[in-house]
Amino acid sequence: MPSPTLATVATQFLQRPGLAKGTLKAYESTLMPFLSAYGSWPINLLERCEVVEYLQSLTDLAYTTRRKHQATVQALFNFAVEQGYLKANPIVRLKQPKPNPQQGEHRSDDTIRYLTEPQIKCLYQAVELDTRMTAIVSLLHRSGARISEVLQLDLDNVDFEEQRFQVLGKGNKQRWCFFSPDTSTALAEYIRDGRHPTSTALFTAQQPLSLEVSRISYRRVHQCWDKLIAPCPDLNGTRLHDLRHTFATERVGMMGIEELRALMGHENIQTTLRYQKVTSRRAESVAKQALENLL
Repeated sequence: MPSPTLATVATQFLQRPGLAKGTLKAYESTLMPFLSAYGSWPINLLERCEVVEYLQSLTDLAYTTRRKHQATVQALFNFAVEQGYLKANPIVRLKQPKPNPQQGEHRSDDTIRYLTEPQIKCLYQAVELDTRMTAIVSLLHRSGARISEVLQLDLDNVDFEEQRFQVLGKGNKQRWCFFSPDTSTALAEYIRDGRHPTSTALFTAQQPLSLEVSRISYRRVHQCWDKLIAPCPDLNGTRLHDLRHTFATERVGMMGIEELRALMGHENIQTTLRYQKVTSRRAESVAKQALENLL
């Protein structure tokens, strides 16, 4: 009996009973690039070297996202072993990727990277001619949602009257995210001028050759981000995720720490408290600069 393809096994993996809707969406978006590369391969022909090469190619993703990709691929191969399609998982005991400090990655956000007011102004100017990226940037900046959460949204998930949307965050916990009138305007312009109405997704993309319309991928958004900020030296090294940190640092002191924790979807209050430290250090720096200017 011929070995099933990777795509066939992945379909069975995703159709397992009991998967939460949010978990299923996360698995689908994570596995899509892997299936694009190797979906037609018989699963028993995929060797460790091919899988490792694929995982190492995800250099445009944050290390936490790369870890998520590897964990999902690991789970897929474990499922294939359980079903008898493989004798062993080809990436068994493969070490998880480590953060690269040279790229601004850290195991925790002890060094929290946020955008200053001049950088935010520069960013909005950089993306202003791209209605889709303007809407994405504004939604991330004003809501504090994770990029993965925003890209999973469908159009009907967004409540424009109340200016809010609900996401399924880490630990499969639901929370409300809120946005401002300027974001509502940016979204309306994108929906009118840039969104493909044939898809249910909020943020869509069209393949250049097949013209197929689908939910936009993180990779595509990252490519657009890099291209748009490239001419701006002040934005060198900034990341999409920095907008979430910017949201939090802008709101520390404006609301209670528990309220900010709820908006951010943090499981541990200590994660939220780090933004207080960042704000304190920033205030100290501003105060010292002011004293220097007086001398």
